[in-house]
Amino acid sequence: MKIIIEGAGEVGSHLAKMLSNEANEITVIDADQDKLSRLASACDVATIEGPSSTIHTLRQAGVDSADLFVAVNPYTSQDVNIVSALISKKMGCKKVCARVDNEEFLSYENKYMFTEMGIDLMFYPEKIASDEIVDLLRRTASTESMDFARGKLQMAVFKLEDDSPLLDLTLAEFTAAVQTERIQFRVVAISRNEKTIMPKPDMKFKYHDLVFIISKREGIGQIMQFLGKSNVEVNRVMVVGGSQIGEMVARNISKTIDSVKIIDSDTRRCHELSENTPDNVVVINGDMRNSDLLLEEGIKNMDAFVAVTGNDEQNVLACVVAKRFGVPRTVAEVENLEYISLAEQIGVDAVINKKMITAGKIFKMTLSNKVRFVKYMSGTHAEVMEYIVAPGSRITAGPLKVIGFPENAVIGGVIRGNDSFIAVGDTCIEEYDRVAVFALPEAVKEVDRFFR
Repeated sequence: MKIIIEGAGEVGSHLAKMLSNEANEITVIDADQDKLSRLASACDVATIEGPSSTIHTLRQAGVDSADLFVAVNPYTSQDVNIVSALISKKMGCKKVCARVDNEEFLSYENKYMFTEMGIDLMFYPEKIASDEIVDLLRRTASTESMDFARGKLQMAVFKLEDDSPLLDLTLAEFTAAVQTERIQFRVVAISRNEKTIMPKPDMKFKYHDLVFIISKREGIGQIMQFLGKSNVEVNRVMVVGGSQIGEMVARNISKTIDSVKIIDSDTRRCHELSENTPDNVVVINGDMRNSDLLLEEGIKNMDAFVAVTGNDEQNVLACVVAKRFGVPRTVAEVENLEYISLAEQIGVDAVINKKMITAGKIFKMTLSNKVRFVKYMSGTHAEVMEYIVAPGSRITAGPLKVIGFPENAVIGGVIRGNDSFIAVGDTCIEEYDRVAVFALPEAVKEVDRFFR
């Protein structure tokens, strides 16, 4: 697939590295040669230095014969991304998408207008990240979660601490202890020492494993009970960092809880936050690294603590401090992929990475039109996908155990009409089923071919 990425910033560079691993032909455009040189040394991409929205630069990149154009330049007005995407579509590119930084563009009416103009997808990484954080604050028992078909199937990720009843149990023993006709679930993966493992029945659970479980809605509560996990009722939240993400988290979560406090060291930004957030959001101008300030503002009484300062190290350390003050739930924005595992190991409950979250939305555009969404779960290299089964596709050829489904992928569950069930070897997939798939990167393209 021929893909052109405009913008070699954090999100653009991550996309280029990820998509180049999928045997795509990638070209990256940016006005900064240093950024392009660093990217070219890290992965197999072609680079073009030049202004992003000029027809000459786009033609030089080969937009007229491209399959996908991604305008993700973070340094200029986001209008430039929209213009570049529209020009690319007019020049012949099959699909185009653009990064924006204004929620107004994403309203239903406006998205439809831009679709009519030719833009296939608009995305706002900071808003995607803030929505993810708000969801995590509502489901505090797991480090990450997602729903299929409005919750008929649910996937949750649990970190095994030193008191977990799963430690040294085999997968077969765990399944025998919990699974009943009513409580159906499947462990689809285990992340251990930065490796993602597709588990076998005799595999034992270990300390600090991240366990990925898919379950029918009615079973998730019993699984949590067995694991000794429970949701914390979140009514008081402290947010450190008045970034776009921090503002959107405060604004959205304030609709359903009693109290939100935002701390930021920039006086001008604090004035903006005061004007842009509801009355139950208290904005404090101060140094969030000051423990005395955190104590004075009642950190010990908080139900959740969110660190989104834009500095990974500061976010992780702030969450560690909050944990020591007794805050039950901590969430940190961590953009350096190498820090994610470290953050989880030292006690941060959940980690958000806007590059990974955004990547799933764009990666979906490189697959068949039968995939409804793609999500990268933090703590693993795998992708979670939901497919709608096309009539006559390979996945319907027989029971899962005989059709040669890729070894590095697992079908976790199936939604058929109003029913949902966990997939096993004897399961036969039918046309128009909605299927939840967990796959390692090397298996994704082959999985996609099963659903075409």
